[in-house]
Amino acid sequence: MKIKKGQYGYRNQNRKQRFLITAVLAAAIVIQLLARYFTANPSAKNILTVMAILTVLPMANMASPLLASWKYRTPPQAFYERVRPYEERCRIIYDLVVTTKEFILPIDAAVVHPNGVCAYCTSKSPKLNTAKAEKAIQELFRANKVELGVKLILDEHSFLRRLDNLKPMQEYEDDGSVDYAAALLKTLSM
Repeated sequence: MKIKKGQYGYRNQNRKQRFLITAVLAAAIVIQLLARYFTANPSAKNILTVMAILTVLPMANMASPLLASWKYRTPPQAFYERVRPYEERCRIIYDLVVTTKEFILPIDAAVVHPNGVCAYCTSKSPKLNTAKAEKAIQELFRANKVELGVKLILDEHSFLRRLDNLKPMQEYEDDGSVDYAAALLKTLSM
């Protein structure tokens, strides 16, 4: 079963898929370079060399996000079970790795609500400045005409308390910004 971006389990599945594709492409490069040594035809050697060089580009496109997000896994099932009941009240997106110019933000769950976006970020980086990261995401939102506020929370208990305090989305008038912001967050994620 294919897990889509924004669903629980996406990070682990995406990691496996990217690793498999990267390994196949790396093996293809090695095979092409080895085949180069087993042929005596200079034209065939040149063609095999060019093929190996051209295979490096898609491999690098697969490997670079894999390396950037290597240490970020899907959160434990217990976390998902605690957050899932809130899906009735608001739009929740799971397993994102949002990148900005300065930060790689592993977001285990992001709540998109008419009041704004509240994201549980599990980054253990000591140089993560949540105010700067929030501002960077907010600027990406503004550039895409989304006027919702963004709040990053690093503590799971604080995140769950924030979810408890949210009123259901049905009590608010939605102009489509919730769905648009959710789609934008998925787009910003690896």
